[in-house]
Amino acid sequence: MGFKHEVIEKNALLLSVLILPTVAIGGLVEIVPLFTVETTIEKVEGVRPYTPLELAGRNVYVREGCYLCHSQQIRPFRDEVERYGPYSIAAESKYDKPFQWGSKRTGPDLARVGGKYSNAWHVAHLENPQAIVPGSVMPAYAFLAQRELKFVDPAGHLTANKRVGVPYTEEQIAQAEKDLRDQANPDADTAALLKRYPKAVTGDFDGDPAKLTEMDALVAYLQMLGTLVDFNALTLKDLQQ
Repeated sequence: MGFKHEVIEKNALLLSVLILPTVAIGGLVEIVPLFTVETTIEKVEGVRPYTPLELAGRNVYVREGCYLCHSQQIRPFRDEVERYGPYSIAAESKYDKPFQWGSKRTGPDLARVGGKYSNAWHVAHLENPQAIVPGSVMPAYAFLAQRELKFVDPAGHLTANKRVGVPYTEEQIAQAEKDLRDQANPDADTAALLKRYPKAVTGDFDGDPAKLTEMDALVAYLQMLGTLVDFNALTLKDLQQ
């Protein structure tokens, strides 16, 4: 066997011929499952695409590298579930491009942080983490409340997501700009927005209803994490998907 292996290594042409099918098989193993995602991940009631404001907030979350210290994946272990809540299921991340599971927890997991704290708590924590959690090594993000949200062409962002599989409707795309501003406006009529995006958290997020900031967007995103699925209504089969 050692002799045969040596023959292959010394023959560049033979080595190349054998490498090609090996790489092809490995590539197929990686790529083929991607075309079956819609059939392997069952639909779970409640999961919906992000609102334009949540999507903008997610962009801020990714830009600031929040995923480097906070995961969004609760593993199916007792200690994880007792601390963070029901473990994560695949359907919750199917509209994430890319997903934010993370690989490290310098800070706590955020998969179920939505609704756990008030908007004011999130703002205070982002402005001065150590004032809320003594000993925290998290940097301050107070500047987010001073930065006007520049989410250029919200309809274009939704259209781009639709092209990669996120099921935004034509109505959602057409109303993207209005929905973006209405969600953070405490005086806006949000009935139509809530019909398009059930369970969306609406109202002022950063404490200043007179302007729309990156803080508004980030807090709106954080407040929806883990709130869409009613885990009490799921069956064991649903959780195993």
